[in-house]
Amino acid sequence: MNTSDQLDNLLMTLYADLQQVRSEEDVKDAYINALGLKSYTKGLIDIQTKEIWFEAKDTGKHSSYAMFTQLLHYVQDALNKGERIPPFLAVIDTEKAAVMKSADVLPFLAKKTIKWGKSASKYTPEALEAVSAYIGTYFVSFRLATHEDEFIATIKAAIQTGEIIRIQITPDNLKQVFDKWVTMIGTEIEGVSADDYALLFFADIMNDGTVSSYQEIPAKLIFVKNKPAFMLDGKVCELGNKEGYRRFWAIYHRPPQEEHRNYLLERRDSLIPLNERSFKGAYYTPLNVVDRAYNKLAEVLGKNWQKNYLVWDMCCGVGNLEVKHSNHRNLFMSTLDVADIDVMRATKTCVAATRFQYDYLNDDITDDGSIDYGLTNKLPQSLRDAIREGKKILVLINPPYAEATNADNTAIGAGAKNKTGVAKTKLAAVAMSHYGKASNELFTQCLARIALEIPTATIAIFSKLKYVNAPNFEKFRQVWSAEYLGGFVVHSKAFDGLKGNFPIGFLVWKTNQTAKNKKSITEISVEVFDKKTQPIGEKKFYHLPNERFLNVWLKRPRANKVEVIPLKNAIVPTTGKAWISTWSDKAIAYMYCGVNDIQHATQQTVLFSSPYGGGNGFYINPDNLWQAAIIFSVRRLIKPTWLNDRDQFLQPTAELTDEFKNDCLIWMLFSGSNLTASADGLEWNGKTWSIVNHFIPFTEQEVNAPERFESNFMANYLQDKVQSIEAAAVLAEGKKLWQAYFAQIDNHTVRRELKLNRADVGWYQLRNALKKRNDSGDYDALVSFTAFEVAYKALSEKLQPLVYELGFLKR
Repeated sequence: MNTSDQLDNLLMTLYADLQQVRSEEDVKDAYINALGLKSYTKGLIDIQTKEIWFEAKDTGKHSSYAMFTQLLHYVQDALNKGERIPPFLAVIDTEKAAVMKSADVLPFLAKKTIKWGKSASKYTPEALEAVSAYIGTYFVSFRLATHEDEFIATIKAAIQTGEIIRIQITPDNLKQVFDKWVTMIGTEIEGVSADDYALLFFADIMNDGTVSSYQEIPAKLIFVKNKPAFMLDGKVCELGNKEGYRRFWAIYHRPPQEEHRNYLLERRDSLIPLNERSFKGAYYTPLNVVDRAYNKLAEVLGKNWQKNYLVWDMCCGVGNLEVKHSNHRNLFMSTLDVADIDVMRATKTCVAATRFQYDYLNDDITDDGSIDYGLTNKLPQSLRDAIREGKKILVLINPPYAEATNADNTAIGAGAKNKTGVAKTKLAAVAMSHYGKASNELFTQCLARIALEIPTATIAIFSKLKYVNAPNFEKFRQVWSAEYLGGFVVHSKAFDGLKGNFPIGFLVWKTNQTAKNKKSITEISVEVFDKKTQPIGEKKFYHLPNERFLNVWLKRPRANKVEVIPLKNAIVPTTGKAWISTWSDKAIAYMYCGVNDIQHATQQTVLFSSPYGGGNGFYINPDNLWQAAIIFSVRRLIKPTWLNDRDQFLQPTAELTDEFKNDCLIWMLFSGSNLTASADGLEWNGKTWSIVNHFIPFTEQEVNAPERFESNFMANYLQDKVQSIEAAAVLAEGKKLWQAYFAQIDNHTVRRELKLNRADVGWYQLRNALKKRNDSGDYDALVSFTAFEVAYKALSEKLQPLVYELGFLKR
C-alpha cells in the first residue's frame, strides 16, 4: 500500500471509528490515530502538542462555541502563568471538529474582561456569550460525516505550514461570499457606489495578495503604505476601516481554484448588491438570516448540496430564500400570489429557476385527501417526474405562520393573511384528521402535505418551535417521522414586522414517512443567534410526553353547583362571557394557570379569591395548597426571555423538602400576582356579591386590625410550619407593611377604588393602598417597601436555581 492509499484509508476510518467510541479517551485515541500525532500528552488539556491543543467530547451534543470556551479557559490560565501557547487551538467530538489560530484570539484574552467559571467545564453563561460573539469569524468548522478529509488535511497542513487552509470560493458559495464581502469590505471602500461592488469584488478575490490572476479586470487591488486599497477608473479608493478586510480574508482562500475562475467571472454581471432596505416589506426573511441558513445547509448536507439537491420552495414569496442559491436551474419556486411572480420577473430574481403560481394547501388535493396533479395541471412536469422518480429533493421553506384559533396571526413567511378561519384549507379538511390540533397551523399543514406528497424529502424550515415541544402538538409528533440533522434559532427581532420576543428556528430534517419504525423527536440541539445574527451559544429543546408536564401534576378538584362571582381582576367582576361561575367543595382560592410554557406563565399564573371568568385554572383547597404554591412559584420565578419562550414546565424529578414547599408558599403569598382579596358590594349578573380572603398569613392581633377577619385559614395553616431564614424574613417585613396599613385610614376615593370596605384585605389591596398613600403627599411619613423587597429578592434568588435542580425546567 502506497502513502496515498494509507492516507485515504485514514481519512475513511475516522468518522466510522468515532461512531463506536464508548468514552472520551476513545475519542482522543481516534483523532490521534487519524491525524498521526506523535509527540503528545493527555491531561487537563485533552490532547496537547507543541503545535496544537485539543478539547475533546464523547458526544456531538456540545457546540463548538461551548468547547472553545472551555479550551480558552485553559489558554487564559496559561497566559496568566506566562506559559507558552501553541499556534493552533482545536475542538473535537464524535460529529464535528473546528480549528482556529491562537493569534486571532490572544488580543481578546489579553483584555481579561471575561467572567470565567470555577473551572473550564463550569463556564458561566457570560463567558460563553462573550467568547461566542468574538470567535465566530475566526474558526473553521467541519462536519465529519461529510468533511472528514478536509479536516484532516487542514490540521496536517496547519501543523506543517503554520497556516489554516481557508474556505475555497466556488460556484456553490459565490452569492454568499459576495454578500459577506459587501458587508465586511465593500461598504468600507471610500468613494465608490454599490454598482461598483461586483467589479471590485472580483478584483479582490482574483488577487492572491500580491499578483492578480486576471490582468484584464478593469479594477485593481493595490497597496498604499502596505495597506489594501483599490484602483478604479484611475482613482485610488482606500478602505475606511481595515478590520473587516482582515477578518474576511481570515476565512476565505484566494484566488479561487483555477477550474472555477472563468465560470465565476462569467457570472459577474449577476452579482447585484443586495441592499436589504430596498426589499423591506417584500422579503420576510432577512438576507443575513438566509446566509446563516445556507451555511447550515452546507454543514449538514455537504458542500455540494446546491448541486446535488433539487430545491422546492412552495412559499417562495418574492424569492428571498433562493437569491443566494448558485444553481438556479435546480430551483422550483411556487407562491400563492401571482403578483409575487411578477415581482421576481421585474427584478430578475432567479431567472433560470422554474417559477409558478400554486396554492399548496388547496391545489390538486382530492376529496379523499390524495394528490392529483391533473386537477390544476399547474405543477411543472419536470417536478412531477422528480417526485415520482424519488430524486433528492430539498424543501427549503419559510411557510406562513397563522393559527385558526389565534387572533394574532403573525406571518413569518410570505402569503399568510390575517383573517378568521385562516387555517381552513382543503388539506386540513380532508387529510389531517390524525394530526390533532396541529391541523390549525398553516406551517404544519405544509409539513403534512409534504409528508403525503414527498414522504422521504429533506426539509429545511423556518418556523416557531411549537411542533418540537408544545403540548398541543403531541399527536403531530406521533404521526410525523423525521430525523433531525441540525439547525439554529435566531431572535424574532431579526425579522422585520414580527412582534414579541421568541426564537425562530431553522431546522433541517430527513423525513421518512414510509418507515415502519417511525423516528420520533426527543430532543434537538441548536446554535443560537441574536437579533443581529451573531452567535451567542447553544440551546436544547425537548419533546417530552404530555403526562410529564407540570399542568397535569395536580389532580384538579371538581366544581360544585354553588354559584359565585367570576372575576377578571382582584376585585373586578368579569364583563364578558363567564366560562366558570361555580365554586368547589372546601375551596379557598382559584388559580388561573394557563398554557404550560414560560411564554404564557407571566400573564397566566394568578391567584383569585373567586374563579377567574376565563377558566383555564383550578380550585385551591387545603389538600392541594402545597402543590398549588409550588406550581405558582415555579411558573413565575423564572423570567421569560426570547430564548426560553417555549420551554415547558415539568413535574419534579427530585424529592421536594418541606423547606422548599414552605418557601414556595411564602413566595406565592407575597407575589404581585397574588390577587386574593376581600370585598363587599361587587355587582355581577344582576346581583350583589362578596368575596372572602383566605390568604392572610397573620392574625388580627399581629397586625393590629380593627375588626375580625372572616377567615383565619392561612394564619392557622402556617402555625406549625418551620420557616427558613429567607421565608421568615419575608414574613417579618410583610407583617410590618400590614401593620403600616392598619395604622392609617385611606381617603374615600382610595377606599372605593380598592374596595377597602372590610378589614381582611388582600395583599393586592394592601400594597396598592400604601403606594397611593405615598404618592398622595397627605401622610407625614412614607411607607418604605425597601426592606421587604430585599427580603423577597433573597427568597427569589434562593428558589430560582431549585426550579432547574428539582427538574421543573430542563436547562
